[in-house]
Amino acid sequence: MKRFEELKSAVDALEVDFAKFYNDKNNAAGTRVRKGMQELKNLAQEIRLEVQEIKNKAK
Repeated sequence: MKRFEELKSAVDALEVDFAKFYNDKNNAAGTRVRKGMQELKNLAQEIRLEVQEIKNKAK
């Protein structure tokens, strides 16, 4: 569950930059959003692998 909390925190941290990009058309915020989304993707992949590993150990 720790990883899930980490994922939620990362999404919450991007909220301000999403608002700046979409509402204020701030291009620098868009760059931060893209970087943050890549980090989310990597974290999600790590979580997927961890879940699969736990499932395989249970068999």
